[in-house]
Amino acid sequence: MKNILLPTDFSDNSWNAIKYAVELYKDVECTFHLFNAYTPVIYHVEYVLINPAQFGLGDSVRDGAQEGLVKLNTRVLKEFGDNSNHKFERIARFDTLVSGIKELIVERHIDLIVMGTKGATGAKGVLFGSNTVQVFKEIKCPILAIPSNYGYEAPHEILFPTDLEVNYHTSHLHLLLEIAVSHHARVNAMHVSTGYELTEEQQNNKQQLETMFNCAAFLYHDVRDMEIVDAINEFQIKHKINLLAMINNKHSFFENLFFKNTINQIGFNLSVPFLVIPSK
Repeated sequence: MKNILLPTDFSDNSWNAIKYAVELYKDVECTFHLFNAYTPVIYHVEYVLINPAQFGLGDSVRDGAQEGLVKLNTRVLKEFGDNSNHKFERIARFDTLVSGIKELIVERHIDLIVMGTKGATGAKGVLFGSNTVQVFKEIKCPILAIPSNYGYEAPHEILFPTDLEVNYHTSHLHLLLEIAVSHHARVNAMHVSTGYELTEEQQNNKQQLETMFNCAAFLYHDVRDMEIVDAINEFQIKHKINLLAMINNKHSFFENLFFKNTINQIGFNLSVPFLVIPSK
């Protein structure tokens, strides 16, 4: 039984991510945890220090969040029917998004988080909203980010850029393997060469990768003399990629790409779901 966390702010964007998750795992036994993190509109020091009930705010805000989750649950069942593989749980908490997710990963044994890439006020041209970036940075659990208005497509062509600096046996790559096998997908591992031969460690990691994916369609691509972002963009278009997966490894090119650049100005033309896998 998979446990999948679906954070929602009740926006169209988060609804789109929920639809994707339910469709992706329609043939898998899952518990989907619908999660809304709320804070009162009037939020100040006294609210935290004194019993919130004295202000009459806590109950009404919580009730609104819970009511929203009930409506959302009903909407899912109306759209997808009663799938015997699927169970839904609703969680409304007075908490920040990141703190709430961290707690629920432990409490609910979460295997995957699926969320939209922008909040309700997402601006055009912004690749990831601040909430998504914060979750990428702080959460050590696989995260699947779904672009706004992305209509579901089964992930048949998966792009997996890698610097081959990761020991894949300690990563969460089993999740990517499961998706590839269950959807008869091809995994395209892409290494962008810097002009140097692979080190012994990289050679070993490449061998590990090929062994791990020996029960799936797997291709290794060595791309030379290109910037990583350009290589990803070009490969996406040429091969009709419908899932991008990367390992979030400290000191790897993932960190350089995402956390040492302004996320809004990165050169990705990302229009497909993006699976971020922690290295450990």
